[in-house]
Amino acid sequence: MSSSGYTLPVFACAAAVAALHWLRHHQSLQITTIDLIEPAEIAEIPIEQVAGISENQALAITRSDPGDNLDLTKNTPIWAVVAWYEGDGETVIIEGGEGIGKQLNGEGKAAIYGYAQRLLTENLQRLLAPTEKIKVTIILPEGRSLAIRTSNSAFGVVEGLSLLGTTGISQPLSTPDQLAVFRADLAAKASQFPTLVFCIGENGLDLAQKLGINPAQMVKTANWLGPMLVAADVLGVKEILLFGYHGKLMKLAGGIFHTHHHLADGRREIFTAHCAMLGLGSLDIQTIFHSPTAEAALKHLRSLDSNTGSNWVNQVYNSIAETIDTRTQAYMDSHNEQGKTIIACGSVLFDRDRQILVKSKTGCMLLAKLC
Repeated sequence: MSSSGYTLPVFACAAAVAALHWLRHHQSLQITTIDLIEPAEIAEIPIEQVAGISENQALAITRSDPGDNLDLTKNTPIWAVVAWYEGDGETVIIEGGEGIGKQLNGEGKAAIYGYAQRLLTENLQRLLAPTEKIKVTIILPEGRSLAIRTSNSAFGVVEGLSLLGTTGISQPLSTPDQLAVFRADLAAKASQFPTLVFCIGENGLDLAQKLGINPAQMVKTANWLGPMLVAADVLGVKEILLFGYHGKLMKLAGGIFHTHHHLADGRREIFTAHCAMLGLGSLDIQTIFHSPTAEAALKHLRSLDSNTGSNWVNQVYNSIAETIDTRTQAYMDSHNEQGKTIIACGSVLFDRDRQILVKSKTGCMLLAKLC
């Protein structure tokens, strides 16, 4: 096996193949051969146990092995129950059993996504006669308890884990695995410090260190602020300082907690709303709204302040920073099982020149504590 290991869908598929083999031959497989499809490779997956439930149903069990990658599903058992069925419908029907998450935005549909569906369907169809049909139920006995330690609920998945991914190879540089690495770093630091600093990127990490913040308390989040906040709550972190570039961090003031621009970008709307709420003139509001970047909008406010002796930069950014804190608190409360998080969150925003623009009230207190 590759040192990078395999993703969870591969092990679910292996268990299903082993269960189908028992139904057809009443024999237990010790190793199953799976076509990964993506990439075009063959994987050999060990099977832990196979048992007949009835003449028409069989159960097979394997264990997740993501290789050297940091993954909380390492060694977790994966069950597949395969049953013959007759009737109209697909040749292979795939269902989620206990421990497979449910999609809140999909009316409770099992969180078994595209690659996993394709992997299971194509591998199993090859083993079926033209008239045969099967129903496959994937079960993760530990899925519900493991899900509490993840940020699945931040993505609208509850009561279990997802069969997610676009490839059979578990690679740390892929986006979901990158999040797993960040969460592992968070877990290690949360066990040492009650107060942590979340930095979206390298600029934030560098500036925070130059201000005198202990690097051991800094956690890189990239665009995964929402999942990382939820994970911090689960880990019992007491205080978080959100430290980031204003063009990224202000998205939180609009309730956007995955900050990649491909997913959502409400910066000009957020900026404009705060300017309007504070009474900026209509022509200037139009200029802000049509600014191509947050930096350009900031430049316009600075020009106004310079030319008129006003204080728009401070007013607008203080409003945004306090809203970031409020929305962050509400976001974490909404993902906390008790309905209210114990984490205190503050924010510090800096500009393109890595100069601090604003500190929220809580952010100011946390920064003084950290430096």
